[in-house]
Amino acid sequence: MAGPYPIRGSVSLPEAELNWRFSRSSGPGGQHVNTSDSQVELRFDLANTAALPPVWKERALARLAGRLVDGVVVVRASEHRSQWRNRETAAVRLAALLAEATAPPPKPRMPTRIPRGINERRLREKKQRSDTKRGRSGRDWS
Repeated sequence: MAGPYPIRGSVSLPEAELNWRFSRSSGPGGQHVNTSDSQVELRFDLANTAALPPVWKERALARLAGRLVDGVVVVRASEHRSQWRNRETAAVRLAALLAEATAPPPKPRMPTRIPRGINERRLREKKQRSDTKRGRSGRDWS
């Protein structure tokens, strides 16, 4: 999978703004794990990018504030033994992360009133239940 990586709509991440780093991955792999740099670290400078619209960039910077280091988002992938598959995984994860972070906020919920008929029926049933329970007491039996 080569860039550009789509985020949402026509907006995508250009390959030129992605910074890749590779290192040896931990975990199973036998002798292969000691010789290949299959772990992928993908860095994207969110603060200085021109690929995102300004509104999306502000939204993403606010939502990902706890995850940013000097305005840079870092995504790591080391699940696969292949560097190429880890690159794909990291790019898809970054695109999904940015798509979620740049999504518009949900519409505010409009508070609704309970219809009068429903409230009256609830009170009527409550009264009937109360009368039933009150009728069970043996006070008035002579």
